[in-house]
Amino acid sequence: MIEKDKLLEAALNHVPFDGWSDATLLAAAEDCDLSETDARAMYPRGAVDLALAYHRAGDAKMVERLNSEDLSEVRFRDKIAAGVRFRLEVADKELVRKGMAFFAMPQNASDGAAALWATCGLIWETLGDSSTDLNWYTKRATLSAVYSSVVLFWLGDESDGDEATWAFLDRRIDDVMQIEKIKGQARGSALYKAFMSGPGKILDTIKAPGTPNPNYPGRWHPDEDEK
Repeated sequence: MIEKDKLLEAALNHVPFDGWSDATLLAAAEDCDLSETDARAMYPRGAVDLALAYHRAGDAKMVERLNSEDLSEVRFRDKIAAGVRFRLEVADKELVRKGMAFFAMPQNASDGAAALWATCGLIWETLGDSSTDLNWYTKRATLSAVYSSVVLFWLGDESDGDEATWAFLDRRIDDVMQIEKIKGQARGSALYKAFMSGPGKILDTIKAPGTPNPNYPGRWHPDEDEK
């Protein structure tokens, strides 16, 4: 285990008492026989970087489990639900509770929102989503709303095996599927087609980050080197 991971592991023992804070970072550094300078070199923004490292570690475990599970015979809505469930099952409620309070602070809110967005993006990507248009954003925004509500429910769930949370998750996923069904029906309507052929055409220019826009000059294609 590298020093940075060891420091994070040590910090987890202090978070329930001191939250995600500089006090936690310094206590973890002492446990690992590291100086404050060494600790801050690993986590320059202190508690923020520490909390985000814990979150990313959970994301990695979720992706690993999604890739290892055989979900080939499972409905896609259940694959999405599995992603959310797997993510929560690798998390510690008390550490997440402290994290919710930490990222609710105005100075940390943008980092918290970005972490939530990244988690939902990883679920979609791991399950094979290849959208590069407006759907790239709407899928992640919708799942972010589901995920955040399920986390809040999970934090207060005292049922055996968190069964109440998984039932709540299924209901929320069903709500999303209803929205997708309505969107599909709308796409076939004359009103939608008229809108998309007029003012709605601007939506066609919305691309996922890093996706080349064919309407912009200066694009490179690998085959061009062979000409």
